[in-house]
Amino acid sequence: MTSASTIDRRQFIRTATVAGAAFTAAPFIRAADPARKFRTALIGSGWWGKNILREAIAGGRVKVVALCDADSDVRELAANEVEGLNGDKPKTYLDHREMLAKEKPEVVIIATPDHWHALQTIDAVKAGAHVFVEKPTGHTIDESKAMLRAARESGRVVQVGLHRRIGPHHVSGMKFLKSGAVGDVGMVRLFAHGGGGRENPAPNAKVPKTLDWDRWCGPAPMRPFNKRIHPGGWRQFLDYGNGQLGDWGVHWLDQVLWWSGEKYPKRVYSTMGRPVAGPAVLNDHEQTTDAPDHQIAVYEFEQFTCTWEHRRFAENNAEKHRVGAYFYGAKGTLHIGWQDGWTFYPTDGNASVVHEDSQLQQPDGHNLKLLWADFMAAIDDGRKGVASIEIAHRSSVLPLLGMISARVGRSIEWDGATEQIIGDPAASRLMRRPYRGPWTYPEV
Repeated sequence: MTSASTIDRRQFIRTATVAGAAFTAAPFIRAADPARKFRTALIGSGWWGKNILREAIAGGRVKVVALCDADSDVRELAANEVEGLNGDKPKTYLDHREMLAKEKPEVVIIATPDHWHALQTIDAVKAGAHVFVEKPTGHTIDESKAMLRAARESGRVVQVGLHRRIGPHHVSGMKFLKSGAVGDVGMVRLFAHGGGGRENPAPNAKVPKTLDWDRWCGPAPMRPFNKRIHPGGWRQFLDYGNGQLGDWGVHWLDQVLWWSGEKYPKRVYSTMGRPVAGPAVLNDHEQTTDAPDHQIAVYEFEQFTCTWEHRRFAENNAEKHRVGAYFYGAKGTLHIGWQDGWTFYPTDGNASVVHEDSQLQQPDGHNLKLLWADFMAAIDDGRKGVASIEIAHRSSVLPLLGMISARVGRSIEWDGATEQIIGDPAASRLMRRPYRGPWTYPEV
């Protein structure tokens, strides 16, 4: 790729970028009352929750009244940071229900592990709050359905952290794709690859004095405490997350739904394993993760086929890109990535490669600022956000279907209109799971 070849098609990129900028900038000027500050609370006050809260504070529309977390040290550190940023002195809570009842927040940010998303979102909207919740929506399909139902019944705005829906290079890349410049697309390949090797078990440990481990586990199974789970590693433990497919895959599967306009696939097949990481270990003394070290999932849509693949070994040095989506069209291949922007590789050898760099906010390297601004504008305007619960529910169901297929070891047929698995009772049972008492599974 040369700078000259890129310049040859600058006009399209300028047009797409201007359109994308208009799309993303609008929320900054549409506030019904720019001076109004919403009583805001954060549930899950660790690293990522504070990233979101910093953007909320920087936007100037929040008064932080409460912070909730299972770890008292995390709560206090977050409270000190908030006071340093804007002078607010939020109260701190262990129980999100007590916080909702006493502080009556108008906006709630939820950045807890996946297994907590459903109960906390449902409780928040029932308490009258608008919600910004991290992706994916639920840990299971029926949880996500229950979240959608509660949001609709409450009339509250629920925005989900699918920030690629509003990132400038994703917006312009999608416009390029939809313009026909790639031609008819028959196949999409999604991927996220990294390094790694054999996983040795880590010793279980005493629960830190500041951490309420029972509260952290909540409705999910209560494993022995292990530093490999908390803080940060829970995504690779299937009791609390859904591995790479649930974490990274939801972003890229969401891009596919955004592009295609199709709401669901008709058939899903997935296979997974741990041949490099080794068998999962869980006993009273030690444990490993139990998510797959690689996985392949195939989604059969009406007009195209989509595949997902990830490896947690081998990196991806044999290809140009490590993360992203390849859209294979009759006129060439479009890669939409993360930090590497998007690039179109034309089939015609005489045509020029087209590229646009990413535009990401630091230090998180994403587009939380734009997504938060859209959330505020959606509340002001009484509309749905660009990453609304309706959109995010459909996108979150896809990795969950992939995990179900891999667990039962066969393809599953999906009736997207009724959101039911067809003719497979064993797979259907995996759309939900038992909750650990005293927590009750939400009503779908």
